Amino acid sequence: MNPLRTQRLLRISRVVSDLDRSELFYTDALGFRRLSRGPLDPALLAALGMAGAAAEQSVMRLGDEEIALVQFAAAGRPYPAESQSRDLWFQHLAIVVRTMDRAYANLSAHRGWQPISWGGPQHLPPATGGVRAFKFRDPDGHPLELLWFPPGQGRALWQKRAAISPYLGIDHSAIAVSLTSRSLAFYRRLGLSPAERSWNHGQAQSALDGLMEARLRVIGLRPGSPEGPGLELLRYRPPGRPLIAPRPNDCVTDWVTLAVSGLSRSSPAALRDPDGHLLVLEDQGLAGT
Repeated sequence: MNPLRTQRLLRISRVVSDLDRSELFYTDALGFRRLSRGPLDPALLAALGMAGAAAEQSVMRLGDEEIALVQFAAAGRPYPAESQSRDLWFQHLAIVVRTMDRAYANLSAHRGWQPISWGGPQHLPPATGGVRAFKFRDPDGHPLELLWFPPGQGRALWQKRAAISPYLGIDHSAIAVSLTSRSLAFYRRLGLSPAERSWNHGQAQSALDGLMEARLRVIGLRPGSPEGPGLELLRYRPPGRPLIAPRPNDCVTDWVTLAVSGLSRSSPAALRDPDGHLLVLEDQGLAGT
């Protein structure tokens, strides 16, 4: 068997309790548009260990990137109450914006979300990129981030991409991990490579994360293709709580679909990383390139 090699992050999926409500929020408050809506593929349900279950998904696009909102007919557990950014089930979507003030004002004009960050958007120091960022939760509790890059920071595409709305696309999904070396070894085996590293701390970082003191190591991973989102590993010190016995139909569940080579099977495969984050692997020739 050839070693697995991730070509691209195709899509980030998240489980919601009310598909109509979530669709409306992501469309109106964040500028997404719906591409399709229909039953979840039975082969994917089988890979998730949910064979015979029923679920509906709405595939949404922002810029060139996609997410899927998934509602199971048999609902799982709600998002854990009083979740923190350091908890090991944390997984966010980072949405790049043209202007933070306009994006934040547009979000603020809508209901159904809750802030994570204290005091509105935060300006991080130059040592960690000089970005402006704001973290918040969608109607089910899933975390998101608005992210503005100053000139010369971030991938070049964000300086070039045009859009009528203040929202440009999805830069990455970030996950909290308990041990950097272990998680990095796991994702290296899937063919993702470190592209950037930083040590984030200080007053602005703590306000961004809604924590009294936030100290974390950040490692940005990239797949083989320069296109599509990346994946960030967030190692908070100390780490937060683990998620006990997560199930695919729980609202806390997100999964990242990776287009890979070397899978040697036509149907998707699912696996969890060392901290329980869910991944779906699809052969790159069959993954909707």
